Order: sequence, then C-alpha cells, then structure tokens
Amino acid sequence: MNKRLLLYPLIIGFFGCLTWFIIKQGSALSVKSGPVVTTTSSTAATVATHETIWTSLVHNIQHPLALLLLQIILILVAARVFGWLAGRIGQPAVVGEIVAGICLGPSLLGWLSHDTSAFLFPADSFKNLQFLSQIGLAFFMFVVGMELDTHKIKNKAHDAVMISHASIVVPFFLGVWLAYHIYPQFSPANVSFLSFALFMGIAMSITAFPVLARIVQERKLSGTPLGLLAITCAAADDVTAWCILAVVITIVKAGTLWSAGLTLGMALVFLGVMLYVIKPWITKQFKQFAAKGKEKSIVALAFLTLLFSAWSAEVIGIHALFGAFLAGVIMPAEVSVQKLLTDKLEDVSVLLLLPIFFAFTGLRTQIGLLGQGHLWAVFGMIMLVAVSGKLGGSAAAAKLMGQSWTDSLAIGALMNTRGLMELVVLNIGYDLGILTPEIFAMMVLMALATTFMTGPILDLVKRIETNRLQTSSL
Repeated sequence: MNKRLLLYPLIIGFFGCLTWFIIKQGSALSVKSGPVVTTTSSTAATVATHETIWTSLVHNIQHPLALLLLQIILILVAARVFGWLAGRIGQPAVVGEIVAGICLGPSLLGWLSHDTSAFLFPADSFKNLQFLSQIGLAFFMFVVGMELDTHKIKNKAHDAVMISHASIVVPFFLGVWLAYHIYPQFSPANVSFLSFALFMGIAMSITAFPVLARIVQERKLSGTPLGLLAITCAAADDVTAWCILAVVITIVKAGTLWSAGLTLGMALVFLGVMLYVIKPWITKQFKQFAAKGKEKSIVALAFLTLLFSAWSAEVIGIHALFGAFLAGVIMPAEVSVQKLLTDKLEDVSVLLLLPIFFAFTGLRTQIGLLGQGHLWAVFGMIMLVAVSGKLGGSAAAAKLMGQSWTDSLAIGALMNTRGLMELVVLNIGYDLGILTPEIFAMMVLMALATTFMTGPILDLVKRIETNRLQTSSL
C-alpha cells in the first residue's frame, strides 16, 4: 500500500517534469517569417491583461448563454415565490407566475431601477426566452391532450360547440358595441372603424386555453364531467377564435378573405390527416415497440409526432400549441404509454419551461401605461363588457344545454379566463397599430383581472353547491 502511495507522485512528477522541459525547449524555437496572424487566444490574452476582474465578470455574465441561464434562474425563483403566495390566497399558480413576470419587467423592476432591468433583461435577449416559453407551452399542451378522454367528449361535443360559440358571439357583439362608443376618442389615426371594432370584438372573445387547462388540472377537475366540458369548450372556443382572428388580420391588412378561407381549409385537412392517417399509424407502431420493449423508440416517435404536428399548425397559421394539443389527443389511450410520456414531459414542462412562458408575457407588459385618472371609467366599461359577455354568455348557454346553475356558473368563470392568449392577441393588435397604448394597457389589465377572478368565483360556486347538498340531505 505504501509503494502505491509513493508511485502516484512519482508518475505525476516524472511526466510533469517532461512536459515542463518540452515547453521550455519549445520557447526557444523561432517562427518562419510571414504575415502576422493574430490568433483568438492571443487577442483574448491581450484583452484580459487590460481588463479588471470585475469587467471580465460583467462581460462573461452578458454572454448570451450566461445571460439566458441567469434569466431562467430569476424567473423560476420569482415564479415559485409568487406562485406560492398566489396559492396562499386561493389563486392558481399561473396568476402568481404572471405577476412574477410583471414584477421582473418594466412595470416594477424597470420602474425601480431601469439600469438593472436593462442589464438583466435586454430587449435582444427576449427571443431566446420566447423560444423556450413556446417549447414549454407545446409540451404542456401535449400532456393536456393525452389526458383528454375523447370518448367522454364525444357525448359532450354538441353542448361544447354550442357553449363555446355562444361565448364568442355574445362578447364579440358587445366588443363591437363598445368600440362604437370609444372609437372617436381612442382609435389611432388612419385606422378604420371596421378594423378597430373587429379587433375589439375578437379581444373580448378570447379564452386562455392553456391557462384554463392548468386551472382545471390544479383543481383536479381533469377527469370530471365539468372539467371535460370546460376543456372541450375552451378548445373549440380558441380554434374558432383564432380562425376569426386570421380573418380580422386579413381585413386589417387590406387583403382578401381568400387567404383566411385557405387557412381554414388547410386546418381542416390537417385535422383529418392527424385523426384518420397519423393516429392509426402511431397506434400500430406503438404496439410493435411495446411488444419488443423499446420504450425509447416510443418516446422518440411521440416527440417526433409532437414536433411535426406543432410545426404543421404553425405553418398553416393556427398556432403551434393547437398542433401540440392535437398530437397529444391522437396518442394511444393505453395507460402505460400515457404514463411513460407524461413522466418524461410533465415535470420539465410544468416546473421548468411553462413558468418561463407566463413570466415572459409579464415581462412585456407595462401596467404603468394606465396612469391617467379619466381612463379608469373606460376601463370599468371594458371590464363590464368583458365579464358580462364571456361569463354571462357562457353560463347562459350552458344552462340552456341542461347544465345546473352551479356548473353553468363554473363553466362561465372558466371561459372568462383570458390570461396570456389575450395578451398575445393584444400584442398583435398593438403591433398592427390598431390599439393605442392606453387601450392596450386597459385591455391587458382586463385580461389579468378576469384571470384573477376565476379562482374566487369557482370557490364561491363550490361553496354554494356544498351548502345545497347539505341542505338537501337534511
């Protein structure tokens, strides 16, 4: 044992001395004359000699990869803290994650210290966060699609379509009516009333499908008739709303309706191919892989299907998240397959990537735009139209479809959740020059308020239902 301990330093010392000897001899070698070439290493060494340690550290932090990792750390810490605080007051974690993004963005951090905000979240770094957030959202929607029981939905398809379309047409009409009253004062110059009114209508009609799905999941409603109906309504709502949005954007850009019709036609073809071609083939392949014990092949094929479906939907123009959701829907219903894929994706998407999606949108939101007192009256009108149109329209339609009043109110509250899909639509309208900064700020605040009120309304409905059951049992 002593010999072995002695042998280790002898070997290290012997080869270390040989290496030092070769380096010393090589230092005396001369280089042939020729053009002077400045290597990257020599340049880096020269620069390093003139930099202080602090400057070097700052430079390293500003490297795109280091900055992205720092941003993810800050977002995850803030999301966990605010998500926990949201849970303490009975709100879904998504509300806390949105607030975390707002606090890290210009609304709070930028207001307190503009230099710190610009250093941590420079504008040119948003692209990387956006890509990560979209990937996380796609993974999450894939998991939601797998958990959707299509056999139970078939029995609710008629009710879901009726409720979802009522939850679009009623707030759309009220949004156009509101646009008629605020257009002269708040419309940007050179924007027609048609463009302004159509965009106000579609902004009132949006339901945040991913936010609603997450609320349903957190409240353990995924397998209940209420949760299934709400998910189905939201899916039909957003597909219809995005198709309408495509038409609105086409009209705003002074194009024709042919492009919107072509998008809808391609979407229907894509849906048919996924359901009647890809789904049977996927099922057959999974059975063969499962028989041979090739779990990695199952996961690889599922990922490929997810990416292909999301890419196809994005290219067609109906948004990648619907393609990801559809990819989850066509996955085989075997419990072992779904458990395998869920275990691979759910923790990464829900705990790591999805908070980035919510925080990223909050980073781009400036609540400070709503600073003048007279705008609050207009904001009150917007809130009244938004809640009465979406919650009231959905609840009334659900009641007409035979649902109880408590379930109807719960469905209305869930459909009233606008969240971040609303912010996406608002950003499109703002980029197209249809919405002024004031209207944009009020609509953003409306989106956050309608999402925030979902939890309390659901708690109230649950309490009413509990009291009713206790009373009837007496």
